[in-house]
Amino acid sequence: MNIAGMLAEAFDRVGEAVHAAVEGLPPDDLNARLDEDANSISWLVWHLTRVQDDHIADASGTAQIWLTEGWADRFALPFDATDTGYGHSSDEVAAVRVDSADPLLGY
Repeated sequence: MNIAGMLAEAFDRVGEAVHAAVEGLPPDDLNARLDEDANSISWLVWHLTRVQDDHIADASGTAQIWLTEGWADRFALPFDATDTGYGHSSDEVAAVRVDSADPLLGY
């Protein structure tokens, strides 16, 4: 297997793991933070997928689907559309909330 194939397989496994972990979770569980410094599942999955989208787009010389397929509008987060979550404060983490797992799984 070449490097490109290995990376593609690794990214596919991340997606499978995210789906297995998130499918069926109610919003209260997705958005829960065990303390004020903890990240919620919704923030972790959003951040993971934003970083993956950013890196794949950069490596392939294409635009991020977050920007081109309307995901920034669907999530309607109070951040710049190019934000991936690096360096987020506790308040910014708290702003990433979902009403269901659907947008996390769709993105």
